[in-house]
Amino acid sequence: MSLTNIFIGLMSGTSLDGADAVACQIENEKIQFLEHAHLPYPACLRKSLLSLLTSGADEINRCGQAGIQLAHFYSQVIDKLLNKLHLKASDICAVGVHGQTIRHCPELGFTVQLNNPALLAELCRIDVIADFRSRDMAAGGEGAPLVPAFHANIFSGDRPRAIVNIGGIANVTLLNGSRVLGFDCGPGNTLMDVWVQKHCGLLFDENGRWAMKGNVHEPLLEACLSDPYFSRTPPKSTGREYFNEKWLLDRFPTLNSLAPEDVQRTLLALTARGILEAITQTQPDTEEVFVCGGGALNPLLMQQLRKGPYQVRSTAALGVDPMHVESMAFAWLAYRFTNKRAGNLSAVTRARGERILGALYPAF
Repeated sequence: MSLTNIFIGLMSGTSLDGADAVACQIENEKIQFLEHAHLPYPACLRKSLLSLLTSGADEINRCGQAGIQLAHFYSQVIDKLLNKLHLKASDICAVGVHGQTIRHCPELGFTVQLNNPALLAELCRIDVIADFRSRDMAAGGEGAPLVPAFHANIFSGDRPRAIVNIGGIANVTLLNGSRVLGFDCGPGNTLMDVWVQKHCGLLFDENGRWAMKGNVHEPLLEACLSDPYFSRTPPKSTGREYFNEKWLLDRFPTLNSLAPEDVQRTLLALTARGILEAITQTQPDTEEVFVCGGGALNPLLMQQLRKGPYQVRSTAALGVDPMHVESMAFAWLAYRFTNKRAGNLSAVTRARGERILGALYPAF
């Protein structure tokens, strides 16, 4: 394949389902998607990562070991992608690797994305660019979300629109002319995933089938929506260390007395309401909403979003597969780093200004 300026973006999100890698050709900010590869986390690695989401014994050792496992796993995803493209490592400019978030504490001034980028560079023989969040935080920012700058680059249009990424956490990018706003608006799939794993032994509620069997429990929904996070003025960001089962029980102590499928249905409604209210409160003249991330594949969740006042479609309507958007963003951030261009938006993260994000781990 005769291609130049190829960057790989590798993303493993808060749902902890695995890693996605995309290859893009990027020239003068114009992005052409080339190929995608996905591998699910092996059960043992996922278990290790889940255990690190909360405090526990021997965390430093376990973090170090998990970082090594991640580097080997990431290299397998990259190899799979290169094989699909019939390309060699030397054909790639750089890999932008987000890492696996195990702590996001902007109120304390730090965030941790587990990774071992030096080992990954050694394994894949490609320049690795990692640690994208800490430079923004050093400049007083939240370190997240980082995708709005990318959304603005490829999804801006003539009408006020919102780009909604629904992974473990939901974040929204609001585009209106030259103005770009973005923030984490609350839980995406994370609470639903925790609940279906607990009660059904499934990693996620595919197509919302289990939620369809339940009914919205209005007192639970209102108790959740009363949390101050939803009414906080952006910039703001959050994670699983905030929205988790303990949070649910704190909001509604009699949670376990409810029918489990009703809780699941209510959690789906919470995600939809959180997104719609965030858009209405922040950019009420929004006309269209485009959804990406795993939530775009949940027909019941999309149906709930369409009950709002906006035209709701997936980013496929804009020519980008909803499951490729986040990984493409980190390919673009790698491109921006390589070309010494800023990757954040201070209006989104609260940083004191635009900064070049990332740290380079050369292949040789």
